[in-house]
Amino acid sequence: MDITKDIRSLTEFKRDTTRFMSHLKESGRPSVLTVNGKPSLVVMDAQAWQEVQNQLEYARTVVGIRKGLEQARKGEGGEAGAFFEKFGAE
Repeated sequence: MDITKDIRSLTEFKRDTTRFMSHLKESGRPSVLTVNGKPSLVVMDAQAWQEVQNQLEYARTVVGIRKGLEQARKGEGGEAGAFFEKFGAE
């Protein structure tokens, strides 16, 4: 993704919102909106945003699994039964 192709001013966005919305839906890429020449906002199509959220959740899950496997290899942690007994007691 080359975000530099999708940098526009907030004024331009407000002037032609319909065209921007069409572009966001068609491209699936976010646009950076500037105020006084500085990046201020990022806008994107809702479906594209959901896809990014799904990918992020997947990546977090993979990191958690890898961390758990590494801890198990090192002999860290405890028995699941003991955890659930303690967890249920609180």
